[in-house]
Amino acid sequence: MSLQFDKEGKIILPKIKPKNLEADKEKIREILLKRGEELMNAPKKFIEFSGNKEADILLNDLEKNPHAYVLACVMDRQIKAEKAWVIPYLFSKEIGTFEFQKLLLLSEENCKRIFQEKKLHRFNEQMAINFYLAIQKIHEKYNDDASNIWKGNLSSNLLVRRFLEFRGVGIKIATMSANILARSFKISMSDYNGIDISPDMQVKKVFERIGFIPKKSTNEILIYSAKELNPEYPGIFDFSCWEIGRKWCKPINPKCNDCYLNQYCEKNI
Repeated sequence: MSLQFDKEGKIILPKIKPKNLEADKEKIREILLKRGEELMNAPKKFIEFSGNKEADILLNDLEKNPHAYVLACVMDRQIKAEKAWVIPYLFSKEIGTFEFQKLLLLSEENCKRIFQEKKLHRFNEQMAINFYLAIQKIHEKYNDDASNIWKGNLSSNLLVRRFLEFRGVGIKIATMSANILARSFKISMSDYNGIDISPDMQVKKVFERIGFIPKKSTNEILIYSAKELNPEYPGIFDFSCWEIGRKWCKPINPKCNDCYLNQYCEKNI
């Protein structure tokens, strides 16, 4: 291509058509929605929560051991998810069973001792208390059957609120717990508008980099951005963004070329 010059002899640079950021954001929204809908409509399959096969068998057994799933959700706090999800299984190895009636026989001090001796969590004493109180709540409020938390085609708002009632569970874990039940376990609900996106580190990072929210946004901005993008089910973006954050959207040296959003992403890194 030959160069062109103006009257003063300066090179005339070709005009570059500005990128349509709003159109790109809409395309990203469509891609993430499609991915979320594919996950919702996919057949139920075995979920690899922890990478430990025996632990995952226990967590997938909502029919006989629904309390394992609930207790694992309660444990998922300020440690890697895989380490949190394996705690019910490791606990069961210590007491020789995970039968709910056997768990009920444990005192708070029993739980503290096991957590501290086996170093099950980063915050062993507090999480042992949360573990013990979760067992008591399932006994007192849900008739020893944790599946009563989600049975009956409940509204998503009620389900999230029920998870929030467990000690130590905040909005991040409550929405995640409900989202997994809907998306992966195919638990029927009357609606999904109460399942917000989880304010997870990975999810927030992806939302910032693709340009959905400004950098260093609050959790509230993340949550309401997802509500605006898809009010019928804000949490539909949750797993897709978490997966992108874990696999490709690294803090340093992100693997942008491997990510399916690469073509449209603003790359606010």
